[in-house]
Amino acid sequence: MQLTFDSLGEILWVLGIIAWYVIRYPFERRAKRVRVVKESRSLSDSIGLAAALFGLAVFPAFYLLTDFPERADFLASLWSIAAGALLFALALWVFRISHKALGRNWSITLEIRDQHNLISTGPYALVRHPMYTSFLLMAVGQFLLLSNWIVGLVGLLGFATLFFLRVDKEEHMMLESFGPQYRDYMERTKRIIPYLY
Repeated sequence: MQLTFDSLGEILWVLGIIAWYVIRYPFERRAKRVRVVKESRSLSDSIGLAAALFGLAVFPAFYLLTDFPERADFLASLWSIAAGALLFALALWVFRISHKALGRNWSITLEIRDQHNLISTGPYALVRHPMYTSFLLMAVGQFLLLSNWIVGLVGLLGFATLFFLRVDKEEHMMLESFGPQYRDYMERTKRIIPYLY
């Protein structure tokens, strides 16, 4: 059996999703042991998380299992698979260093934890939300690795839904918790793309 660019992209995407979970799991376990002092969970927060999960994991996995919608496939090439793999690897690296920088402050939802600190070092020195940066890189990488217009667009929409439903609330919560310190930090940094946005 000959390995095609399509199947190579699919294999790399699956390995990337496994790596994503391996990175996230220990932080998720540790976070459960740190007391939450303030939370801002909402329906829109849940919708954003569900949209990201659907667009970046569930729908692409469904596509790999069923090949639906194969009519939206485009021709995979060496450059698209290489670029997709590079972007996905960069996404995983940013994801990992963001978790590491946050340490005990990390949570999957909008929460302030006991003895929460404002982190402005590591990736947080460049952008306020590097985990969203990693999801954007992951979505673009997915688009290139899976060579399907619809799967790619659903991934980007899943990321965008999460980002736009949560980022303002997240920043509002940080302003309430850290006041002028966070406002100064906002003036020094961009949201998710260094020096641009």
